[in-house]
Amino acid sequence: MRVRWLCVAVAVAMASTTGAQAEDGYDLWMRYRPLAKEAATALDRDAESVEVRGQSATLRVAADELRRGLAGLTGHALAMGPSPHPILLATSADGDVGRLGLPLNDLGDEGYIVRQVRLGGRDVTLVTGRTDRGVLYGSFALLRHIQTGGRIDRIALASAPRVKLRVLNHWDNLDGVVERGYAGQSLWDWWTLPDFKDPRYTDYARANASIGINGTVLNNVNAKPDSLSASYIAKAAALADVFRPYGIKVYLSARFSAPIELGKLKTADPLDPQVAAWWKAKSDEIYRAIPDFGGFLVKANSEGQPGPRDYHRSHADGANMLAAAVAPGGGIVMWRAFVYADTDSDDRAKQAYTEFKPLDGKFAANVIVQVKNGAIDFQPREPFHPLFGAMPRTPLMLEFQITKEYLGFATHLAYLGPLFAETLGSETFAGGKRATVAQIVEGGGNRHALTGMAGVANIGRDRDWAGSTFNQANWFAFGRMAWDPTIGAQPVAREWAAMTFGPNPAIVAPVTDMMMGSREAVVDYMTPLGLAHVMATGHHYGPGPWVADLKRPEWNPVYYHRADKAGIGFDRTRTGSNAVAQYAPELARRLADPATTPERDLLWFHHVSWDRPMASGRSLWAEMVHDYDRGVGYVADMRQRWDGLRGQVDAERWAKTATYLGIQEREARWWRDASLAYWMSVNGRSLPAGAAAPAHDLDWYKAQHAAFAPGNPQ
Repeated sequence: MRVRWLCVAVAVAMASTTGAQAEDGYDLWMRYRPLAKEAATALDRDAESVEVRGQSATLRVAADELRRGLAGLTGHALAMGPSPHPILLATSADGDVGRLGLPLNDLGDEGYIVRQVRLGGRDVTLVTGRTDRGVLYGSFALLRHIQTGGRIDRIALASAPRVKLRVLNHWDNLDGVVERGYAGQSLWDWWTLPDFKDPRYTDYARANASIGINGTVLNNVNAKPDSLSASYIAKAAALADVFRPYGIKVYLSARFSAPIELGKLKTADPLDPQVAAWWKAKSDEIYRAIPDFGGFLVKANSEGQPGPRDYHRSHADGANMLAAAVAPGGGIVMWRAFVYADTDSDDRAKQAYTEFKPLDGKFAANVIVQVKNGAIDFQPREPFHPLFGAMPRTPLMLEFQITKEYLGFATHLAYLGPLFAETLGSETFAGGKRATVAQIVEGGGNRHALTGMAGVANIGRDRDWAGSTFNQANWFAFGRMAWDPTIGAQPVAREWAAMTFGPNPAIVAPVTDMMMGSREAVVDYMTPLGLAHVMATGHHYGPGPWVADLKRPEWNPVYYHRADKAGIGFDRTRTGSNAVAQYAPELARRLADPATTPERDLLWFHHVSWDRPMASGRSLWAEMVHDYDRGVGYVADMRQRWDGLRGQVDAERWAKTATYLGIQEREARWWRDASLAYWMSVNGRSLPAGAAAPAHDLDWYKAQHAAFAPGNPQ
């Protein structure tokens, strides 16, 4: 007879009852709400208990998650102990599992198999892998399968990550402010650590493990030296203890000048023996506190941060010195290629390639160069970074921004899966081959052992973690697409929608459709046809294409769009900055000609006439107006679709999303009207017939300011 625990059953029933009225988003995609009666009955039959063979902390949390999930999905707690139809967690080291001859050797240390097998005379749903981490990931895959409508009577899942390092970068400052974060204060309460370990830290680890994220950088890349002090190492160690059972390593952003600020040395020159010795001693100190410490993330010689170029040394000199310090502990160095400094007056987009391409093959084996998806700075759309394909002898780690610094902050619905997929699927033509960015990130032709993807986290202390329900989808998508860069944005959106709102197709289909066009809508009403960096400066909130009075040229939006009476766009061909030459020759030839440049990137690479004919038959000017209007229209359409889901989605999450969509539509119109008012002041043209005039004159839009925008340290 099935053993039922009344307290658990009552708790589950209460959760499901109140959840139908309101949810605050805390549970993310791990809601585990009761399935429809038929599905719950089938699950009851095929999953009578959870059995574990092994005593590790990782196996325990995997079993706990399955029991939690299955209790929620069926509406009651599972039986304890053996049963005729269990879910069995065991690694391939178990003798019974080993004798099954499953192809686990092909799945590495983190891969898993979930399969119905006959074991010991019982029909067993086996969750296995070569390691406990593989079993953990398989357990979450099983729950994802059930939550999205799958059954387990004939289940056959197998997967392994295609990328080794799948890491969140937290831009969290020690004072609790999250730079470019729009979900409240930092999740890390440094003041009460290491003594108090907030239960949210465990839930954070659960969420990351559920999507395959295996590393977290705790502090901002604009690092304070204090983060490497003894007291903060102890705080990081406390978090590492929480995360370890979930397969998550802790990393720290390191300030390059820390030997001066903490060690009282007179220099941070990476070739100075005293500096190298200081870093070695500091690394040893960290490893004593955190034996599985992952290593350092470094932002150097960018936006005022110190670095090796201060001493006339190369990035390789700096990275390799740090790599030697962490190597004995098995650590790595993630060295960012974002070198935004006043060193290339003709085109900011060329700087990273110019500095890093000559260093190909000169980095230590435990260094990976972290490269943003585009050459400037996380714009709504950028062509892929030219370093992908240009450094075949160096492992490159792709860096995405999950937080929406340039895509409307927390309030604009912008599902970033299509942005991720667009970059990953871009063909680099490296070595004359149609190699995609994803293939290079996965190791490329050189089959680098060190591979990785990083995502700048959108997580904060807001109850819903990410500032809105739909922002959670970007965290989810990053993890799923870091595990498998070929998975595609739409399948991931469907998974997330089914897990977040329930598997009802009447909800999943319209939600997925909304999501899939949302990022393109943001591009349309902010940066159509390859425009970039036209946001208001500093906080990057709202339009500011007219800004032209800042000290450095590349701080000004006018630097990027180059609009004049004759035309608009940044000439990156031989007649301009020649940035196209940084791409492989075959691709460079295409991008050098406006006729063969994709229209979505036209103004990124070319300065063209307002009258230029476009593929639609419209002029460039008319096409721009059309795109602005299309973006605004898409947001209005999302509002209507979401309104149609009133009553089908719980009241609290529905209302917050509806409110945010209202904000987004208002601000999309603001973007459209302010931008058109400015372009008309430059080109002297009227709007095409039928296009609505801006609601205000240009001076009104210029007068709008956001003095205390979130995520922008004052």
